Amino acid sequence: MAIARKRQVSLVDTKYYHCISRCVRRAFLCGEDHFTGQSYEHRRGWVEDRLLALAKIFCIDVCAYAVMSNHTHLVLYVDDKKANRLNDKAIIIRWHKLCKGTVFTQKYIQGEKLSKVELIFFNQTVKQYRERLSSISWFMRLLNEDIARKANKEDNCTGRFWEGRFKSQALLDEAALAACMAYVDLNPIRAKIAKTPEGSDHTSIKQRLTHAKKGKQPKQLLRFAGMPRQIMPKGLPFELSTYLELVELTGRCIREDKRGYIESTHLPLLERVNISPENWLKLTTQFTRVFHGAVGRPNSQASYCENLNLKRRANKQDTHHKFCTFRS
Repeated sequence: MAIARKRQVSLVDTKYYHCISRCVRRAFLCGEDHFTGQSYEHRRGWVEDRLLALAKIFCIDVCAYAVMSNHTHLVLYVDDKKANRLNDKAIIIRWHKLCKGTVFTQKYIQGEKLSKVELIFFNQTVKQYRERLSSISWFMRLLNEDIARKANKEDNCTGRFWEGRFKSQALLDEAALAACMAYVDLNPIRAKIAKTPEGSDHTSIKQRLTHAKKGKQPKQLLRFAGMPRQIMPKGLPFELSTYLELVELTGRCIREDKRGYIESTHLPLLERVNISPENWLKLTTQFTRVFHGAVGRPNSQASYCENLNLKRRANKQDTHHKFCTFRS
């Protein structure tokens, strides 16, 4: 039985989550349908554009993404502190970019005075919107519904476009985060629809590499903040150059015409998160096969299960035996 979404998210333990949405139709979400010969490649742009537009509105940052032929992979960072920090007006303005709001929120934005009774309902609504703007479920809902409507209109049909539930994995520590991001970034290479990371269209790694050539980081994505330190700015806890180099090396190893090994001279990130080169290659090609549910070291898993009152630790055996990446 599937675990309720609210019982999979524990912001006390981690703010990083891996989300997967799959199309239920025989016809592809994107790419070319080999049965009909029709191309749906342009829909990959729909997903990417909508994803990055939502990230500007929600208090949720995109760490990595890959838009594939019949599914999408996202690694998201929930910035609940930002949602709590925004004032009421900022919350309403953001939500009105997504939905109409209520009569009371519209009156508030137009500068009209609210009665005491109206203020009670208004405050309840603002609280609800604040929670939604840091909700992965609402983020995925507004992403997938928009794409489904466009695809249904284009296909001149009705009905479900996506699977009923998107899959969500909590990434409980740096090793899980690094492995999952690389797994997502390398999806097109693994699927043989791209030969290099920089040639992987509609992915975060292509955006990062394009901006890196200019010495910049893309504003649409959560930036790399470097090595963890006592006063840590918001951002991914890795060095950008180290991560990009590692993904490039891994992409070469995944290709059939290259040796499946990463030289030990290129291990700064792997050494820091205690992942061996052999296991890194396994993770970046089989992450979702090895893990079901939250991913992380045994102690991280224990804390996560305790905070969510979960008895079953789906990945405890996998983490210890299969992951084998977290060396003590």
